[in-house]
Amino acid sequence: MISPSLLKRLRCPVTHAPLRELASEEVHTVNAAISRGEARDSADAKVELEIQGGLVSPTGDLVYPIRNGIPTLVADEAIRRP
Repeated sequence: MISPSLLKRLRCPVTHAPLRELASEEVHTVNAAISRGEARDSADAKVELEIQGGLVSPTGDLVYPIRNGIPTLVADEAIRRP
C-alpha cells in the first residue's frame, strides 16, 4: 500500500524511529477490535472508523492508521494495538 521509498522516509512521531507496514492479518485484528468497540487511540478516545492499513511503531504498541491511502502520523490518533 505504501511505496517502499516512502516507507523508508516515514518515522514514528513519538520515537522518530522507522515504521513498518502492518500485515493484512494485523489489519484484520485491529478492525475486529474497532468493530467490537474495544479500540482506543492514544488520547483514549474510542476508534470508530476501520482502517485500510497501518504503520506500526518500533515497539509495536501503536498503529498509525491508513485511510483512503493516506497515513495519519499524528501521535494522539495512533491506535493502541489490541
